[in-house]
Amino acid sequence: MTATLGVLRRISASRPAPVAGERCEMCAQPVGAGHSHVVQVEGRVLLCTCRGCYLLFSDERAETRYRAVPDRYLRFEGVTVEGPVWEELEIPVGLAFLFRNSVQGRVVCFYPGPAGATESELPLDAWDAVVAAHPELATVRPDVEALLIRRPACYLVPIDVCYELVGRLRTVWHGFDGGAGARDALAAFFSTVDERSVAA
Repeated sequence: MTATLGVLRRISASRPAPVAGERCEMCAQPVGAGHSHVVQVEGRVLLCTCRGCYLLFSDERAETRYRAVPDRYLRFEGVTVEGPVWEELEIPVGLAFLFRNSVQGRVVCFYPGPAGATESELPLDAWDAVVAAHPELATVRPDVEALLIRRPACYLVPIDVCYELVGRLRTVWHGFDGGAGARDALAAFFSTVDERSVAA
């Protein structure tokens, strides 16, 4: 055995075993199941973070590549996702989430389904008309919060919750309309959203 090989074996033998569980994607500290998230704005990537790293990016006025995802849930009781103003958005399904992408400078719309989140470009004039009719919708923070629509209801939720819904539906979807598994998952998901939401 050469001296180099002996050194490598000693190093590998004394290396600590990897720690199980999720870790902060910024500093590698362990994080619990209810950890926070940060959005990498340009790549639209969600990062799992510890509390310390999350707080670094929680100032909404700061110009950074990362933004902390707030934990705000609102229910827009006076907004019904029906009528000619909403029809101009050309959302073909009853379930969608919309958010302002600050890099692209526009509102984007996604439909959760069996293949993940399908993106649809919204006519900007139509979105402006919706906000003019319902000014309270303008409170959605770019990149980190979304307007979640399940006709006829409308909620403001953290963006990570929307992708949690997408992942959940992908695992249970069967057939053309999702089947009983997707319906049950949607019912449980929106029950939780209702519990966490306060009236806007």
